[in-house]
Amino acid sequence: MKKLEAADLYSLEEYSRRRAQMRADVIEHKRRRRLALGEAVNLYFEDRLTMQYQVQEMLRAERIFEAEGIRDELDAYNPLIPDGSNWKATMMIEVPDVDERRRTLRQLIGIEDRVYVQVGEYERVYAIADEDLDRSTEDKTSSVHFLRFELSDAMAAGLRNGASLAAGVDHRHYDVRVEPVPPVLHDALLNDLN
Repeated sequence: MKKLEAADLYSLEEYSRRRAQMRADVIEHKRRRRLALGEAVNLYFEDRLTMQYQVQEMLRAERIFEAEGIRDELDAYNPLIPDGSNWKATMMIEVPDVDERRRTLRQLIGIEDRVYVQVGEYERVYAIADEDLDRSTEDKTSSVHFLRFELSDAMAAGLRNGASLAAGVDHRHYDVRVEPVPPVLHDALLNDLN
């Protein structure tokens, strides 16, 4: 998938005019790219559109319009766009109650390394987590992690030929499997491999 360039972005003025519609479009797009793994864990599979929205929002919030600042934002968010052989996802541990969230984050240390996808009968592909920095401590995990799932050519071909797709977590305190992944997400992820 092609990385974002400065020329792909709207100026602050143009984005201001387009923001409401883009926000609505991206919310719907993200809804189709979300996978609930049990009660507390959600994967939000990223792509070029979700990252363009993130960059546009950062430029707007920070009032960035100079070339160097725009390049910095692109450098920060482009690594979250799939490369054609992988999927990239933001994993969020979402527990509304503050006290329960603290307990959950203490209990789920290391969960980011136990998230997987599985194509048909192939081996599970465990996420490569938080490549930019470690988001866990010995006391707790973070509520947000960035994951990359690297697929082999054979797995990608299998998906193109109708293989099923499952995903899950096999942490000792959180064990869940979704099989099959919903068709709308399956199709979106297959498209990310093109």
